Amino acid sequence: MTYKRGDRIALIHTTDPHTKLKPGDEGTVRRFDASLSILYVDWDSGSTLSMLIDDGDEVRAA
Repeated sequence: MTYKRGDRIALIHTTDPHTKLKPGDEGTVRRFDASLSILYVDWDSGSTLSMLIDDGDEVRAA
């Protein structure tokens, strides 16, 4: 899937054991690096945790 700046997304799952984000949390896409499959997100909670799409992180359109 392709993401563009400003897209709203919701977290399905993250492999990061240290984040306070939980499924259903929403955020706004800041940037998507397709070559690395990294989704840079400004989460509504204030977190800026990036999603590693090829490493098991999952999001959906919000």
